[in-house]
Parts: sequence; structure tokens; C-alpha cells
Amino acid sequence: MPAPLSTASSAAQPQPQHAGASAVLSLLTSLFFTWGFITVINNTLLPHLRSVFDLNYTQTTLIESVWFIAYFFASIPSARLIERVGYQKAMVTGLVIMAAGALLMIPAARLPSYGVTLIALFVIAAGITLLQVSANPYVAVVGSPETASARLNLVQAFNSLGTTLAPLFGAYLILGRSASGTAEAGHVLTQTERLADAQAVQLPYLIVAAVLVILALVIARFPLPVLHGATRRVSSEERAKMSLWKHRNLIFGIPAIFIYLIAEIGVANLFINFTAQPEIGNLNHEQGAHYLFLLWGGMMVGRFIGSLLMNKTSAERVLACAAIGAFIVMMIAALGTGSVAMWALISVGLFHSVMFPTIFTLGIKGLGPLTEEGAGLLIMAIAGGSLVVVQGWLADTIGLQLSFLLTAVCELYVLFYAVWGARATNAFPDAK
Repeated sequence: MPAPLSTASSAAQPQPQHAGASAVLSLLTSLFFTWGFITVINNTLLPHLRSVFDLNYTQTTLIESVWFIAYFFASIPSARLIERVGYQKAMVTGLVIMAAGALLMIPAARLPSYGVTLIALFVIAAGITLLQVSANPYVAVVGSPETASARLNLVQAFNSLGTTLAPLFGAYLILGRSASGTAEAGHVLTQTERLADAQAVQLPYLIVAAVLVILALVIARFPLPVLHGATRRVSSEERAKMSLWKHRNLIFGIPAIFIYLIAEIGVANLFINFTAQPEIGNLNHEQGAHYLFLLWGGMMVGRFIGSLLMNKTSAERVLACAAIGAFIVMMIAALGTGSVAMWALISVGLFHSVMFPTIFTLGIKGLGPLTEEGAGLLIMAIAGGSLVVVQGWLADTIGLQLSFLLTAVCELYVLFYAVWGARATNAFPDAK
């Protein structure tokens, strides 16, 4: 990932007045909130599209796979764009790209077209990738290195606020206004109902596009400071002497992000279908979306708690405890029945809450001038969410409930990372 701004260009221009750290973090929380909100709208959109297009679980999770494949393809172009235009313009560009993808959902609904829907979601995800590549490392290094994990968990809590509210938005404006969302389990939609349901997504995505454009205008006019010099890319001669692969915390952090995303996205995407199972909750999709609100609410609460805990104990310890808790509740969800299994799946949000921001900050710890490149690789690893299609295949093959055993295995790798893989090697001194 490239440097935020070249030292040469910043020296040649007058230095503008920049906003304080608290104002910057306040603004960035709006970005975290926004992409969390839009990402989780998918959780209500997927069961809706499953009914509209009559998809099996593999085809349904393929929609989310396309979303996360965008992270793989868009990360490097995002890094190069940041190198050319800087972080602030890159954030604005990301918001505009997201708005364009949201507007593309309108013709996708009018046709309706499964293919155009996939393209629209890919475009939105590409814009979110640009925001992720920009904002995560920015928050991690904009303050004290000792509190980087706590700081990123705090702003990620507002990301979770977005993910918490999104199911309510989707339940009311998508599922609550469609025949598939309010029908009893087993109801087969008529062709007229399918066409009407497809068009139910137009208003929600029009609202989303308008909000994104407004936020882009605000970010464009905000005086964001540059990152401190210790994270800037060094000269090509110096860089040739350095290796990212000497940093164990990064080497094992990349698969940790990749594997964790399989777990998080699998739970979120199949949650509503899970609660609809007669032996679990026997809920319709609209009702299931309200319980999904609790899952993401747990992630929000967990990140606030994690931010406080990491000011008192090590991030590695908090991550290890979260991984153990997540493994236990996922085994209950996969093997239990009724409300016990359903509430176990809901509670995993509390344990998942700290995983992404903590793995990310531990992964870039001690990278010094290699921070941006390492951060770019960690963001690219979010593409692991695309492998949710594997869980979709398992759900079709061995059953939806047993497919969550895959999630339980993912939690064990996160535990390994917290206990051993996150230990920094060949670390550069922390910037002051």
C-alpha cells in the first residue's frame, strides 16, 4: 500500500490548518458506520434475492462471494490511487463509486437481473475497499501506537452501529414491503410477486446513494491531516533492503483476516435462513431480520467493551478469550436445537466483535515504513469473505446447521494467532 502523501509534495506546498485528532476520528466514524451499514444490508438482501430468483444456497452465497472478490481485485488499484491523489481524495472517490453502484441497483431491480445485481454489488464493494485501504491504517497510526488496537476497536464499534441498524432498515424497506419477506415458510411466489419483490429494493438503494453523495461532499471539504512521517514509504533503495515477510505478526495476520471473514460472513449471510428452520426458530424472513439486529448489536457492544479492556490488558489476551468464546457458541449453534442454538448463534457477534480490528492492528504492529504495504495486504485478505460460498455448498450438502462447523474451525485459527502468530518479529521502533 503506498504512502499517503509524498514528503516532496508536502514540502513544496504551504501546510494547511488541520483538524484535531478528536475531530478527525469523529469524522472517520461516519465512514466506518456507512460501509458497515451498506455491507449488512446484504444480509437482508440475500434471502430476498433467494426468493426472487429462486436460488439454492450455493447461488445465494455466490452473491456475497462476488462482493468480497471485489476486495481482492480492488485493493491494489486502491493503493495506487491513494499514491496518486492522497488519502482524502481517495476517500471521496470511494464514496462516489459506492453511490454509483447503489444507483445501478435500480435498473437491476427493474429488469430484474441476477447478473446486473452482481455487477452493482461488485461496484459498491470496490468503493468500500478503497475506504478500507484508506481509513483502517489511518486510524491505527493517527495516535499513540500503544492504544492503536483500542482506537481501531472504538471506531469499528461505530461500524457495528451501522451493521446493527442495517437489518432494521432492510427489514422495513425490503423484507417488510415484499411478499417473500412476509410469507410463511414454504410459500412459493408467483411470477407477479417475484417482479414486485424485485422492485422493492429501488427505494432503499436510492436513499443510500443520496447519503453517500452528501458524505462525499463533507469529506472533500474537511481538513484532514497527513499521517506522521514514520509510516511513509521509504526510497526504493532502502525498501529493497526490507522484507515484509520477516514480520511474523503480518505473515500469520493475513490468513487470520482471511479465515475470520469466512466465519463472520457465513454467520451473517445464513443467519435469517437459519432462524427460519422449523427445528430452530420457525421465523419468517422479516422476523429473522429483527434477530439479526441483535447479532450485530452484540458486535457493537463487544467493540466498546474491547476498546476499554485493551486499555487495561493486552490485545492478544482479549483476542484469545474472544476466540475461545466464539468456538464454544458455534459448536452449540451447529449441534444444538431450538432457541438454545439460535441464541448461541446470536451471541457469536459479541465474540466476533474485536477480531477484525485487533488482528489488523496486531498485523501492522512494528512495520514502520512498511505499514501501508502491510495494511494493503491485510485489507486484500478481506476477500476471504468470498469463500462463504464454501459454507453455502456445505449447507446444500450436509445441511444448513451442520455447515456452521466450518465457522467453529475458523475460530481455532484466530486463537492460534492470538497465542503465537501475533508476536511481532523484526519490529521497527514505534513512531513518537
